[in-house]
Formats: sequence, structure tokens, C-alpha cells
Amino acid sequence: MPTPAKPTPAMPTPAKPTPAMPIWEVFIRSRNGLAHKHVGSLHAADAEMALQAARDVYTRRGEGLSIWVVPSAAIIASDPADRDSLFAPTADKIYRHPTFYEVPDEVGHM
Repeated sequence: MPTPAKPTPAMPTPAKPTPAMPIWEVFIRSRNGLAHKHVGSLHAADAEMALQAARDVYTRRGEGLSIWVVPSAAIIASDPADRDSLFAPTADKIYRHPTFYEVPDEVGHM
């Protein structure tokens, strides 16, 4: 088995592994009046780099009006198995549903 070559001034030492960059979730709002929508994820060292990378990757054709980047570690999600305990209580609160009034057509996007 050959022995590995020792680094010389002409041959740099291999880079030491760096800690993995955090994952950021990207949300884009395409027009005024619409909600931000999740469009993907990316790796970046900090929030500013994540924002710049999101602009470069997800808005190449100028389709974005606003960008949000959120560290994936900051997102807490419910388990789909807990659906009944989380959402079942809303079924008996009919006053929360917009069935008692008419929404004018001029409102739009509601």
C-alpha cells in the first residue's frame, strides 16, 4: 500500500472540515395582497447570505415581490397523527366559519 505524499509548499494541505451551514426555508410573495408561499430550502452561513442566495435561486425571472428566509431549526411543526386533537375542537365553533355573511366580490383574494 503506497504511503500518502507529504504536503509541500507547492501542494497545499487539504481543507479542514467546517461545521455544516444551517438550512434556511425560503418563502416568496409574488404580488401585493397574496400570502408568502414556501418555495424551497437552501444552505447559508447567516441570514444575509440566505436572503441573497434566495434572491439568486428563487427569483431569477423577477417573480418575487418579497422574500422571507427562516432558519429551519426555528420551525416547529405538528405531527399529522395529532390532527384530531389539534383541529377537531374547531368543528363545534361554527361562528369561526364565514357562513353568516356575504363577502363582496371587490374584496378579492380572501
